[in-house]
Amino acid sequence: MELRDMEIFLTLAEELHFGRSAKRLHVSPARVSQAIKKQERAIGAQLFERTSRHVRMTPVGEALLQRLKPAYEGIQEAVAEVTTIARHSAGTLTLGVMGAQMHDMAPVLTHFRARHPSAELRFREVFFSDPFGALRAGEVDAVTTWLPVREPDLTVGVVLREEPLHLMVAADHPLARQDSVSLEVLGDHIVPRLNGPIPAYWETAVLPSRTPAGRPVRPVYGDATGR
Repeated sequence: MELRDMEIFLTLAEELHFGRSAKRLHVSPARVSQAIKKQERAIGAQLFERTSRHVRMTPVGEALLQRLKPAYEGIQEAVAEVTTIARHSAGTLTLGVMGAQMHDMAPVLTHFRARHPSAELRFREVFFSDPFGALRAGEVDAVTTWLPVREPDLTVGVVLREEPLHLMVAADHPLARQDSVSLEVLGDHIVPRLNGPIPAYWETAVLPSRTPAGRPVRPVYGDATGR
């Protein structure tokens, strides 16, 4: 869902009126209707019930609203915070990202560039084996990383993205045939761990050292880059 379509959905969810929503967004009622129909086709269900007199949200629409509104507000807050950072960095913002996280940041980066077209945005890869080193060394202005972060010298910003935890295995691994896997199963397998200055609580949040029942998870350590 594009950011503009998110805004149209959230506005209609508040107004429950196509005309008022269009007026607030400075678009035509037809544009609002088209955006909602596009979202409904993508989801496969109605988001709003429409009659000649009333517009009402469906249960699916309510569920989408509950999940989408915090994410949209998080993006707006992130843009505001990044804007503040940019103003204090003499026109240059260096962002530390891990792997493919930059693609997840696309809505935030698009807003930043639109509001600050003359600002220079730089990226630096940060490895899982040293998630906070570049930030502490002043090599980047901000870092995107997973939570929790409980470092007394670092400030945690807004949550930009929430996603479920996934287990990655080789295509021929026995667990590859499972639809879902319990953390308890990790006690039967070797799980990679990382070398480097990594806080134990941070790594354990994603790579547990013990199963829920207390069984140890056998580790195998990667190289200095976390690969």
